[in-house]
Amino acid sequence: MMSANNQISVEIPQTVLNDVAQKLQDCKTLLAPYLQGLTVDQRKKLFKMGDKTVATVQKVKDYLETNPEFAPAYMDKTEFLKDEAVVTGLSPLGNLATQLASDIDDTVTLAGSEALISALFYYGTTKEAADKGIATAKPIYDDLSQRFVRRGNKAVPKKE
Repeated sequence: MMSANNQISVEIPQTVLNDVAQKLQDCKTLLAPYLQGLTVDQRKKLFKMGDKTVATVQKVKDYLETNPEFAPAYMDKTEFLKDEAVVTGLSPLGNLATQLASDIDDTVTLAGSEALISALFYYGTTKEAADKGIATAKPIYDDLSQRFVRRGNKAVPKKE
């Protein structure tokens, strides 16, 4: 038997959702001239910076300032400093966006799970009522049953 254990009980006012959506759109619009999209293939071909390499790049920046004589002639110092500044500036924003996306995804997953369990309870009740000949339950059950596939002994929502 499924549990009706409620782990989340919040109501997000539509005004809050609208305000957040507008602020996120504002952020996207503000950054759009500076951001660059990549194809999957382009992404695969690039060297990737990780925690250690970010620190290495920042250390090279420091050494470039104190010991510029070691910069190779083919190194574009101006572009290097611009690239490093973009990484340093955007990384905290990326971290914040990732945390926000993760929290939103977790909340949607939890609330969605609880809503689906309740929907399955309702579906089961309409099936039972339809099986007992309650006329008003049959059209509801018939409509809802199109949204579920039978797997073993359980009704499972169809993937859309």
